[in-house]
Amino acid sequence: MSAPSVGGATRLVDLFEAGLDAPICLTWELTYACNLACVHCLSSSGRRDPRELTTAECQALIDEFERMQIFYVNIGGGEPTVRSDFFDLVSYATEHHVGVKFSTNGSRLTTAVAERLAASDYVDVQVSLDGATPEVNDAIRGTGSYAMAVGAMERLAEAGMEGFKLSVVVTRHNIDQLDAYVAMADHLGAQLRLTRLRPSGRGADVWEELHPLPHQQERLYHWLLDHGESVLTGDSFFHLAAFGDPLPGLNLCGAGRVVCLVDPIGDVYACPFAIHEQFRAGNVRRPGGFAAVWRDAPLFAELRAPSTGGACRSCGHFDACRGGCMAAKFFTGLPLDGPDPECVLGHGLDALEHRSADQPAPRPMPDHSRRLRRADSAPVPVVLGRPARSCDEHPLTGFAPAP
Repeated sequence: MSAPSVGGATRLVDLFEAGLDAPICLTWELTYACNLACVHCLSSSGRRDPRELTTAECQALIDEFERMQIFYVNIGGGEPTVRSDFFDLVSYATEHHVGVKFSTNGSRLTTAVAERLAASDYVDVQVSLDGATPEVNDAIRGTGSYAMAVGAMERLAEAGMEGFKLSVVVTRHNIDQLDAYVAMADHLGAQLRLTRLRPSGRGADVWEELHPLPHQQERLYHWLLDHGESVLTGDSFFHLAAFGDPLPGLNLCGAGRVVCLVDPIGDVYACPFAIHEQFRAGNVRRPGGFAAVWRDAPLFAELRAPSTGGACRSCGHFDACRGGCMAAKFFTGLPLDGPDPECVLGHGLDALEHRSADQPAPRPMPDHSRRLRRADSAPVPVVLGRPARSCDEHPLTGFAPAP
């Protein structure tokens, strides 16, 4: 594959924009089952989908990843560890030269599991924590979830696992705790990873009240510049680059170009934050498997085509922010060729104010949230208990409601 060059040198961003033969980072949601009910869950997880890929199908998919030379997969959910075959699949992947990064709420990271993970050179763990204090975190993730996550990280540290990730979704309520997160990560021997809050999944219902305010966005930008590559972002914040200097990373929407999502039933989406039929490219169960979807899906060909930039092209900062996040625009009802809703120049706010009332923002789908009466719709409090075999079928077995 050839790429445009400037002064005889190929620009990496141009090569990536045209798409690669295999994704650099593939997100794989193994299950929608989850023992928590986080208010911003990007996949609206809760209940298991009975159509989940079987163990044999998951192994066959890993074989495909190996043939395509996908360096690693980022496994999530739901809570992936509630699958009874989770660690068998992790072992199968690493034995077949596919590294694994997995995200967890920590509910199943016992001492024995932590020791097993620490012994592997090909597994990375991300523990989710959305507040540096119980009050901030538990309002998002549920009562008891702070203690559960911190306990899991302490067990990883005690087992000698270095460099595991403390993973944080940045909100207007925890953005003032960034230094506290750094101190916590340093204490545990972890690395801080920040990601952007998107209006995806259940996050669509809380985005207006949780996404950082404009003055907080600018403070976050300067904080990220000061901390450089010591804090990981996964290119979450390239929309902030219009403030000035680019942030570390590719600074490009990689949807369908260098990243994609495989969901629990094998559907392939262009972006982990855009779970909607408009961004569904195919299914790994169909002839040709994942490779055929990645290489031949019309949706991916469209995303890899040269971008006109739309309304943002005339902006002097377009080369820095590239128009922002596709998922953030889509789920707030803005056109994909328009400004990001959190455009630092304010163009997104103007676009939001002028949205047509006749065209409401698309709703994320599917919804796997546990069906609760409205009065009971707060995050579910949990107390860590001994996981039971029957948890293979029901993710809440082994967890008792907090008194």
